[in-house]
Amino acid sequence: MHVSSMGVSKLCFLFSLAFCALLLLLIPALQPSQHQGDLPQPRAQNKAAQAGIGIGKTPLRPGGLVVPLQADVGKVTVWHNGMDGDSTWNGKSLHRGGNNAVDGWSRSRDPLELKDIFIAVKTTKKYHKSRLDLLFQTWVSKAKEETFIFTDGEDTELRKRAGDNVINTNCSAAHTRQALCCKMSVEYDKFIESQRKWFCHVDDDNYVIVPSLLKLLSSYHHTQDVYLGRPSLDHPIEAAERVKSDGSVSVKFWFATGGAGFCISRGLALKMSPWASLGNFISTAEKIRLPDDCTMGYIIEALLEVALTHIHLFHSHLENLQRLPTDTVLEQVTLSYGGFENRRNVVSIRGAFSLVEDPSRFKTVHCLLYPETDWCPGTNHH
Repeated sequence: MHVSSMGVSKLCFLFSLAFCALLLLLIPALQPSQHQGDLPQPRAQNKAAQAGIGIGKTPLRPGGLVVPLQADVGKVTVWHNGMDGDSTWNGKSLHRGGNNAVDGWSRSRDPLELKDIFIAVKTTKKYHKSRLDLLFQTWVSKAKEETFIFTDGEDTELRKRAGDNVINTNCSAAHTRQALCCKMSVEYDKFIESQRKWFCHVDDDNYVIVPSLLKLLSSYHHTQDVYLGRPSLDHPIEAAERVKSDGSVSVKFWFATGGAGFCISRGLALKMSPWASLGNFISTAEKIRLPDDCTMGYIIEALLEVALTHIHLFHSHLENLQRLPTDTVLEQVTLSYGGFENRRNVVSIRGAFSLVEDPSRFKTVHCLLYPETDWCPGTNHH
């Protein structure tokens, strides 16, 4: 009996070992298989954050927003003057110093220099003395190499003063659609030829506050599609579409009034080439039968589908300039003044010059911006 009990115990022990070995072999097979599809998936990368700044890419704007490109038709970023006169974007101040969002945005890329800007001044020979003399005395003196005068007649004195920066367009001196578009066509071609980053057009009755212009353009990138300016109307203009169709349909678009000035990035200007370069601007204008600034808006908004960014820091004689708050005058980008028909339409600002001495108020503005100027009253001469 004893031997029999020992045999049974050994058999049980061997059976237990065999069972344990079998379990060890079966455990991997009993575990659920992990298919490739069940593996943890990598996070989707933020394409907007990776886009960076470059041609064909969408840069991030201050506040995490994205600048609309051509595909985002209708998404217009509107700059406006707040109650205190500040120009704002996304609720943040642009022109009141400090480390604001736009300042950070500007520092995140190559800094813009004055030499990167092409400022085109449209004029006519009869205004060379009465208007251009004032501009050369004031703001042009701060941007001599960047300012190009587009006129319709040769002037020896003007040529001595500005050299090759005077361009005789040989266009008609008449204030007609054809003459205006002729000059704008030459302006466009000269800008493309210059290789500069920004094209800004102004009239001969505009004062350009150069630091404000530089700061504004620094918040954008010249390789992107950028069209900055101020409409003279509170609604889009409507015109017959004669470029993409036979004129049986109409098209609506915004345009920046040339009398207040406007700016276009090089990236956008290059895309305008089929309708603007080498005289094509004139033929495009003839098809839609609209003036130069309207034709610019048509090419950019209607043909290229790039929205105008409304900048209310540009000003023309068409608006009531006296309504501009006095404490914001020096923060604007361009100013203007009324002509013979409305001499009282000037910015309201006090300074060393009376209204009789300085009817345009340009000298007053200039001396407030640059008090060290030798002809400004109160300047100490050594």
